[in-house]
Amino acid sequence: MAANPMDQFKVHKIGPQIEISGIDLSFTNASLFMAISALLIAITLMLGTREKRIVPGKIQLISEMIYNFISKMIGDTAGKKAKPYFPFIFSLFIFILFCNMIGMLPYSFTVTSHIIVTLTFALFIFISVTILGFVIHGFKYLKIFVPSGVPLILLPIISVIEIISYLSRPVSLSVRLFANMMAGHTMLKVFGGFVVSLGLIGGWLPLSFSVALTGLEILVAFLQAYVFAILTCIYLNDALNLHH
Repeated sequence: MAANPMDQFKVHKIGPQIEISGIDLSFTNASLFMAISALLIAITLMLGTREKRIVPGKIQLISEMIYNFISKMIGDTAGKKAKPYFPFIFSLFIFILFCNMIGMLPYSFTVTSHIIVTLTFALFIFISVTILGFVIHGFKYLKIFVPSGVPLILLPIISVIEIISYLSRPVSLSVRLFANMMAGHTMLKVFGGFVVSLGLIGGWLPLSFSVALTGLEILVAFLQAYVFAILTCIYLNDALNLHH
């Protein structure tokens, strides 16, 4: 009997159950792979910055490429005012990227395939950016819901649309990452099941699809981390510069 492709997304407790005030704080496989991702990021960046050579090694080159990539992305989308927020955007991008990539390994767990994880990220960003906008601009930040140049007769409708669009940011941001990672991994599991059930003779076609999908999923893993980070920069730009 073929394994259920959705089984790979089940959260399992590791070790004893820990409950505080009715809240289950038990260590799970999701917690484990978050910790592994954080540990690998720390090791990679420590090795990449330990010896600053003129001719960089592989790990130093990767670290510098990610640093420059995020720095340019922030400068292009949010401007110089967003530079103080570089550590947050960098940490967000690299953590999501590592979680996505580690999830590609056999018998691993994809943390970002769970809506609770991506929604937590998205809500934190949404609330933080909104507070930042009001701290910097005061109630003038509400101008973000009143686009310039809109005819007065259309202003009520456009403002309502802008408010709905603004409030839907955490939903769209979280669902995009969660849905892409879950869909991709489900397809890989389905085609992998076809290979096993059809054997070597009949399984060559689904095997070729699996190889192609794996390459595509690696690309998607990077793109989704990039999209999450760049949308965060765009939202940050609205709060800092109030261009609307």
